[in-house]
Amino acid sequence: MDMVIRTALPAEYAELGEITAGAYLADGHLDFNEDDGYLNVLRDVAGRAVQGEVLVAVRDERLLGGVTFAAPGSALADIAAPDEAEFRMLAVARAARGQGAGEALVRACVERARALEGVTGLVLSTQGGMAEAHRIYARLGFVRTPERDWAPIEGLTLLTYRLKL
Repeated sequence: MDMVIRTALPAEYAELGEITAGAYLADGHLDFNEDDGYLNVLRDVAGRAVQGEVLVAVRDERLLGGVTFAAPGSALADIAAPDEAEFRMLAVARAARGQGAGEALVRACVERARALEGVTGLVLSTQGGMAEAHRIYARLGFVRTPERDWAPIEGLTLLTYRLKL
């Protein structure tokens, strides 16, 4: 069966939260491991769904991963200008990697951003060690925007990318 990208169902929030938290933990993207306060944010899919659109990749009724799309003006947007959309927390379960779920989720965010009137770009923040994700962004035409790099906490500089729509 083909992969489907759709809005997450409330019954899937807990599982997607664990996939997201697990991906960040397993890949070493949390400075304080299990004690990292950001784990609660990663697991709070229900909270993100109130302020943005949480998308999932599903194949054979199995969740592969997800991403959060923030339209202009969303409280979830960290770096987006008023004419930009943003996506956050792209994560794919380790067992599902290499199957195109990450790229399909990013493409879905691009489609949503293009469908919004007046939106000129799609932006994101990422950690330097997220090389697999960086390859997806480059393949889809995102460009590094180092002038927008920022640090949410001391010692963690996030790299930024933008896709002109």
